[in-house]
Amino acid sequence: MAHHSPIYKLTRTHAATLLCIASLSSTFAQSSPPEITIVSPSPQQISGFGDVPIAKAPFSAISIDNPTLRDLGATRISDALRLDASVTDSYNSPAYWDMLNVRGYTLDNRYNYRREGLPINAETMIPMENKERIELLKGTSGIQAGTSSPGGLANYVVKRAPSANDESIRAVTASYGNGKSSGIALDLGNRFGESKEFGYRLNTAYEDLNPYIQNTQGHRNLLALALDWRLSADSKLEFEFENSERQQMGVNAYSVLANPVNPAGLPSLPPTLNGTQNLTRQTWSVPGVFTSSTGSVRFKQNLGDGWRWTTQYGAQRLRTDDRLSFAFGVTLPSGDWLGDRFASNGSFDLYDYRSNNERRLTDALQTTIDGITEIAGIKHHLAFSVMRSRQLDRLEPTQLYSYAGTSTGFAGAVPAQALNQTYYNTNRSEYSNELSAIDRIELSTRTSAWVGLRHTSSDRSTVSLDPSNPNPVKQQTGFTTPWLALSHEYTTGPTVYASYGEGVELFAAPNNANYTNAGQFLGAQRSKQVEVGAKGKASQQLSWSAALFHIDRPLAYDYASARVVDGTQTHRGLDAGLQWTQQQWLLSGQAQWLHARISGATLNTDLNSGQPLNVPSLTLRALAQYRWAEIPGLRTSLRLNHEGQRRVLENGDLNLPGWSTWDAAAHYDTRIQGTRTEWTLAIDNLMDQHYWRESPKQFGHYYLYPGAPRTARLSVRMSF
Repeated sequence: MAHHSPIYKLTRTHAATLLCIASLSSTFAQSSPPEITIVSPSPQQISGFGDVPIAKAPFSAISIDNPTLRDLGATRISDALRLDASVTDSYNSPAYWDMLNVRGYTLDNRYNYRREGLPINAETMIPMENKERIELLKGTSGIQAGTSSPGGLANYVVKRAPSANDESIRAVTASYGNGKSSGIALDLGNRFGESKEFGYRLNTAYEDLNPYIQNTQGHRNLLALALDWRLSADSKLEFEFENSERQQMGVNAYSVLANPVNPAGLPSLPPTLNGTQNLTRQTWSVPGVFTSSTGSVRFKQNLGDGWRWTTQYGAQRLRTDDRLSFAFGVTLPSGDWLGDRFASNGSFDLYDYRSNNERRLTDALQTTIDGITEIAGIKHHLAFSVMRSRQLDRLEPTQLYSYAGTSTGFAGAVPAQALNQTYYNTNRSEYSNELSAIDRIELSTRTSAWVGLRHTSSDRSTVSLDPSNPNPVKQQTGFTTPWLALSHEYTTGPTVYASYGEGVELFAAPNNANYTNAGQFLGAQRSKQVEVGAKGKASQQLSWSAALFHIDRPLAYDYASARVVDGTQTHRGLDAGLQWTQQQWLLSGQAQWLHARISGATLNTDLNSGQPLNVPSLTLRALAQYRWAEIPGLRTSLRLNHEGQRRVLENGDLNLPGWSTWDAAAHYDTRIQGTRTEWTLAIDNLMDQHYWRESPKQFGHYYLYPGAPRTARLSVRMSF
């Protein structure tokens, strides 16, 4: 466990923040008139698809750039992706790694995340200060990933050195808010050398974590460096790494309440709360610790005639002390135990969960050749790729999951601490080889056919760390995932498309003592998606997009103390967006309508025709922004977040009401003695709405996460 002096960390952060504010104050009286620079943004793109902009691509995707991330004050990917209506939470704890739903499916943290296009393990806390943008490809992702669950594939793109020889980056950001958290971040970049052949980008950050949730204090830090070397006009070598640590007290979810008369009958929702209470924090609780070292090296070589060769290697090393005072079920006065809810008065059984020194190692080596050729008078945009990767889980022999006692109600004290119940862990190894080919065929100047094929061979193994029963298991499998699309760009502007894609998941039971098949493989399962969409501009001021999708995925659920794959989960939906700009106004909105159902289950037939849990049928995001001509550099915004009703119980007898929140923000860009400053004051949940944010089911237990209360944050960024 990492140790840190509270006095030292407060002094360091607050002193830096005060220094920034003081320097501004001392020059404000001599400030020059506000200067506003308007830059035309380049078309948004998604890594892996060449120079095709999202507006003309035959798939649904978003790319959230760094200025938008700064506006949001994003410190994790869930802060950024909440802009999109297809994304909701999925057992997403405020003090744990992100878990997200896309198009109603929970992303797999082991397989559905990329960094610089290479696979990483997202079972950790990933900082945002050194990220240039966040990309999300929606739907099945077999074209970009050999193994992944449907819903979406998220990619982190890191900040790089400036590309222009005369460009330099020198910026410092101080922030305070969303409770009493305070942070400082530094962003430096420049080019040097006789012909500016060398470039660097340095990002550092430190934050004292003291959020709106009581008793969840901690800290986090980041050090990141990106370097490049222009070996010649056609050759470039790039290197980057980041090292981060986050230490914070965990936050447990609430749960449904047992019926006071018949505890095993229909449970009820507790009254909505303001979300500020850490209900399981005890005097003996210990924080979770997440450390990560991640980096990559990439070589690019122009081969001439429009062809390019790229080779890159990425490595990630995670170390986690996964700890939580964990509420799970309740022992009733009668001695009976309910494993899926709390008691009617809010009491629960509390466990001390500690899994120390979890090590997760990920490596990937990829070589790609892409370019343009003409065959029989038809232009082909080709890309061929080979990748070798591995993921290793190396755990301590045992994890602690020890019963500590029963609370007397929400946040009741449990003085006992018994550290005598341990369970054996399971180590896991995965190696894969992937071969892929993508061909964009220009059938005409406005019509293109897209053909993609990826073959993956996987070699997986597990071994129990129980010396009396290691039970080694091996699984070797190979599969091919196709992707086909046809797109047409009309002369009036809109692009229409239709696509078909597949993805493959390598299911495994959670490494949890509650499962009789803990850590064991459940086979390779294939998901499929059909999507039809259109997007374009009705005028210079109005742009729009709409996509209809149908996704079939094998269903995994808990049955008889085991994780099983049985049945199909089908999601049909419409994803539509609209954006309008007129002089100082920007209005945008996006909605997702989702019809999700379960069919074909043979072990638990009660699930058939039912709606999956924690999946809203309607999600809406909207923004109204106004730039003030009277005060150059000032823009204000109001943002709406709405998520509709979702199921809490499988039979539909208990549902979580829909909820809506409003977020307000003011951004002021100006110059003070030549120093550009960006001020942000934001208030989230402006109306202080109390609501249950989501209702996931994990390990056979029904959980409820409260929405955040009204919070404010203030930040200032100075660019020298």
